Amino acid sequence: MLLPAWELCLYGLLTVGSHLYAFYEAHQVSRSKCATWACLLGHGFPPDPMDFEWSYWVEWGRERILWLLAGHLLVSQMSRLLVEKYKPWCLMVYGMAACWLLLGIKGFAVILLHAAISFAVAQFQLSLLTWLCSLILLATLRIPAVEETKRRWYDTENEYYLLLFTVSVRCLFCTSFCLEYCWHAPAQKSSHSFPWMLAYVFYYPTFHNGPLVNFDEFSKQMRRQEAFSVKTNLIIFIVGIIRIFFWWCLAELMIHLMYIHALYSSALPLESASYWALGGLALAQVLFFYVKYLVLYGVPGLLLRMDGLKPPALPCCVSLMHSFTKMWRLVTASTHVCSFSHTCLLSCPCCSLKYFHRKLSPGWILLNTSKNIPLMI
Repeated sequence: MLLPAWELCLYGLLTVGSHLYAFYEAHQVSRSKCATWACLLGHGFPPDPMDFEWSYWVEWGRERILWLLAGHLLVSQMSRLLVEKYKPWCLMVYGMAACWLLLGIKGFAVILLHAAISFAVAQFQLSLLTWLCSLILLATLRIPAVEETKRRWYDTENEYYLLLFTVSVRCLFCTSFCLEYCWHAPAQKSSHSFPWMLAYVFYYPTFHNGPLVNFDEFSKQMRRQEAFSVKTNLIIFIVGIIRIFFWWCLAELMIHLMYIHALYSSALPLESASYWALGGLALAQVLFFYVKYLVLYGVPGLLLRMDGLKPPALPCCVSLMHSFTKMWRLVTASTHVCSFSHTCLLSCPCCSLKYFHRKLSPGWILLNTSKNIPLMI
């Protein structure tokens, strides 16, 4: 039974009003406590100097990634229009070329080597062995000698971190393919060939930062041939661009008006802040995380729709949730679905192995690939 309209309106006004006032208090603390950063970075409202993830991906997006995504969109639409049957292979070749261009021949070789090793181990059709192989490949990124060697491949730290993040996400995609290879009957192995693995691993919209898509869903939708409508795709593209632009503006507004990360880096500003300001900072932290991933997952999600695929659900607004358990399940919906299906639903019948997989997944998802920078998926 729904509440009366007047009561719903009252709760809505109280919710919006409390949000706005908490954000105002957080903004006042940001202005008063972070004046030093404002002076150093320039007049007006400079961005949060301690933010990493958003600034990192925005910088890469402006420099190269958005242009490569635009190239993927062009190749995809031309292949759907002219050679629908060969669309997966056209996109695979483009993804390999984009990887080569952005990460260099050595970065491309690392990802190709990880895929080949994962596929070779999957031939034993043992889920446990596949998990161990994936963890070992991911753990090699933490070996000091390997780290130093890869750093020498690039001129800047940002390029090295891009390789690090990309290889980490590709490991998840390789794991998805190999586990589903283990669980399918021999008659279905033709749809799980090495070329299809490469088409899945080098699919460019999800290449650097996700979102995660199960291989079975990817292959079924990629094989499905649908009628191509330029008008429909154009409407989807325009509406998607408008929504992503709105989310991007909102994220930029938050990063310029509230120095969330800078304030959290020191205890002194927080000790003198009011309860409203502390609540506003905490709320701004989770809402910025939510808006940030609306953009970071919204862009590849739009390209997935343009390719005729169904993207994973975007994050759900955290202000509508009453439990942080639900928040992490829905904010990173694609990660949750992928890890749940691979560790709970499709694991082997043995209960002990089910328990092992279920316990292994969180450690796999959260395992850092660098001593200083967390894996961001």
